[in-house]
Amino acid sequence: VQLQASGGGLVQAGGSLRLSCAASGIIDVIDTMYWYRQPPGKERESVATITIDGDTNYADSVRGRFTISRDNAKNAVYLQMNALKPEDTGVYYCVIATQPTYARYWGQGTLVTVSS
Repeated sequence: VQLQASGGGLVQAGGSLRLSCAASGIIDVIDTMYWYRQPPGKERESVATITIDGDTNYADSVRGRFTISRDNAKNAVYLQMNALKPEDTGVYYCVIATQPTYARYWGQGTLVTVSS
């Protein structure tokens, strides 16, 4: 299983970025898809979650600014990030959990840097 994330980069505060992540080598059904991030010098944290039914959940710090979506036909998950703040800076990781064991697979991460 491989997860390839893309879309990170340098953006000014108030700007937008769209992260993409495509999974390959998947045999089982992808159940839940996640985005996590790790700010510099801090622990990794959950950003957004989307279930196989399309139910979403967000960290309080990003709710209303970020939108997670998925394309099941492409085994892909996306994160639209608007109104970015410097505190959104970090390495963003896509994660999937597959049926039936809900084993989790992590992507390699993509760096997002928001300048003030």
